Amino acid sequence: MACRIVVLVFLAALALAAQGDDPAAKKKQMSTQGRLQQPGWWPRKAASARSEYTGPAACAQCHSDVARTQKESAMARTSSTAGKSFALTSFDQKKFDVGPFQYHLQGSAESFTYRLSSGTQSISEPLGWAFGTEKVGQTYVFEKDGGLYETAFSYFEGLHGFAQTPGINLVPLPDRVPVTLRRGAGRPLEKQTAEGCFTCHNTAAMTDGKLDPSHLIPSVTCEACHGPGAQHASAERSALAGAEDFIFNPRRLGPVESVDFCGSCHRTWWDVMLTEEVGVTTVLAVPYRLEKSRCWGNGDSRITCVACHDPHQPLVQDAAAYDQRCLS
Repeated sequence: MACRIVVLVFLAALALAAQGDDPAAKKKQMSTQGRLQQPGWWPRKAASARSEYTGPAACAQCHSDVARTQKESAMARTSSTAGKSFALTSFDQKKFDVGPFQYHLQGSAESFTYRLSSGTQSISEPLGWAFGTEKVGQTYVFEKDGGLYETAFSYFEGLHGFAQTPGINLVPLPDRVPVTLRRGAGRPLEKQTAEGCFTCHNTAAMTDGKLDPSHLIPSVTCEACHGPGAQHASAERSALAGAEDFIFNPRRLGPVESVDFCGSCHRTWWDVMLTEEVGVTTVLAVPYRLEKSRCWGNGDSRITCVACHDPHQPLVQDAAAYDQRCLS
């Protein structure tokens, strides 16, 4: 009974926060899971069949300028097979230590494996996918015995090398049994975590309600945001009236929905609150930080993610380039 009261008090506090000194717009905001339960398209939706996706090459036939610049953006490089990873194939440091383990990377343009050793014992695992960009960092995922695993090591551009993946503990605590080779190989990904990783870093990673890494479209391409486009492309080729009705245009969204839309992968205010995240991890949750700001709380409908960032263009790094947008 006491536990139930605590839960009710916590939920009530969240509700008051949403209507009190936090942004007034939160009454319209939703968590990503809430959005995914609603009808219509939303990033990370999994109901469509793989055949309903057409791929970025088909989109580029009519939208060549947008497709060309989007290919240069960071979103277009959020995922690749391990064999095409810039960090793995180009970096000279093929041997490195993380915690009590020694890693040795081996591979070619087609595939990559790593050999893990500790003392006289060793194992080898193939790497499947590289998630993240070479400009920030990459973490690797591999499949074994029907499960997906996140490697215990990642590449960090700031370090110009490999180091321990955040959140994976490889150093045994005092008076504990030393960590095993299996721990050093990687962390098993829970179903929800794996689905989040693959759907945010790729296009069409989940179809027919199931995660299907073998048939995904690498990285964030057109249909990751605009939804399956095969029907739209077919209608355009046939010059049918109303072809635009077969594709989703985020431009039509209101301010709250627009920020929540980007928050599907970058995390909304509710996403962060419901997971009770604190500290440095919220720095990357930009929609959360925007929706938490005083400017957003004052109800200025012009302040959205796309007011400053064009998702079809590479990210502008020059801070001065944003001055006029802020002043307007």
